Amino acid sequence: MSIRVVIADDQALVRAGFVALLDAQDDIEVVGEADNGEQAVRLARELVPDVVLMDIRMPILDGLAATREIAATAALSDVRVVVLTTFELDEYVFEAMRAGATGFLVKHTEPADLVKAVRVVAGGDALLSPSVTKRLVEEFATHAKPTPARDFPELTDREREVMALVAEGLTNAEIAERLFMSPATARTHVSRILLKLNARDRTQLVVMAYESGMVRPGWQ
Repeated sequence: MSIRVVIADDQALVRAGFVALLDAQDDIEVVGEADNGEQAVRLARELVPDVVLMDIRMPILDGLAATREIAATAALSDVRVVVLTTFELDEYVFEAMRAGATGFLVKHTEPADLVKAVRVVAGGDALLSPSVTKRLVEEFATHAKPTPARDFPELTDREREVMALVAEGLTNAEIAERLFMSPATARTHVSRILLKLNARDRTQLVVMAYESGMVRPGWQ
């Protein structure tokens, strides 16, 4: 079954390049194109794609607001939004994470990396390496408004350990190795944490971990 993708970017040339690249893959199908955020939201609701590639700067409704609308729509809970940006540390990227984006890509990403990213996100993982996650946390510290501390009483001690490692950007396999468990067990823990905290995906766990004080700027 193909991964269904909607591309939202106000530059026709950029969209055409992404469409040509993704449609050439046997397992990916571009099902819609939008040139503004309002249209992106409408297509997401009509088509319920697996992934939306969302430019941040678009007319009528920007990508940040569009991402927030998609994330707030219960019927679109399985739609993964990947923000497209010109600069890796664009300040809007961090707000997009909080709004519900699963990850981000710079527009000059290598073609093979773009294809891989779509597959990774469609498979339920986040596009956040440990180094990127660390910078995200530091940026949250700079721009985020203080929030009350939260210790997540609904989680077990082991689940808190797992969540902290997710917040470091570790994969399930890496978490399993760190905590001496099987990858399947790590995956189960992550799934339970997402369910208990009503989080869309791993990226949202990173945001929640920082805002709760579980992860702090300067951690290694």
